[in-house]
Amino acid sequence: MADHDPNAHADHLSPEETRERVWSLAEDIRVCILTTWSGSEQHARPLTAHVARDEHALYFLVDESGHKNTEIEQYPAVSCSFVDKGSNDYVVIAGTAKLSNDREKIAAIWTNFAKAWWDDENDPSIRLLTVTPTRGEVWDGPGGLAAKAKIAFSAATGGDIDMGETGKARL
Repeated sequence: MADHDPNAHADHLSPEETRERVWSLAEDIRVCILTTWSGSEQHARPLTAHVARDEHALYFLVDESGHKNTEIEQYPAVSCSFVDKGSNDYVVIAGTAKLSNDREKIAAIWTNFAKAWWDDENDPSIRLLTVTPTRGEVWDGPGGLAAKAKIAFSAATGGDIDMGETGKARL
């Protein structure tokens, strides 16, 4: 394992550039790993995000049952991790989660994809999970072939890897 910081030569995005990239990438990637805390350990699960930048929110359709609901009620701080393997782009959004039975919003974000879990948007077991972001981080890397070439060059020369742009910002 390398003992150098892989971001040592990365370009750092300004807070405004970071905010733009965080929202843009989350919107493009859409599927994230939502991580909650039980009080003793973290739990992670994949969910499809409905990104609403203009509402400063991430929305998820979830079932009324499930451990995540209890965890969120007790410990509302969550993180949402988005990965685009093809372009080596990574986004983490931390925020506060809240469950509700907002039927109007549930209907508004309903998609045919959700039919894998529920018959339609009127299913009484659907709940709305809203994450209000507080901060975001982005690692905006080169595409797959470029990344492999940079890693190979670094391994051959012993130099640091320039893996793209990084940034952190309050959302």
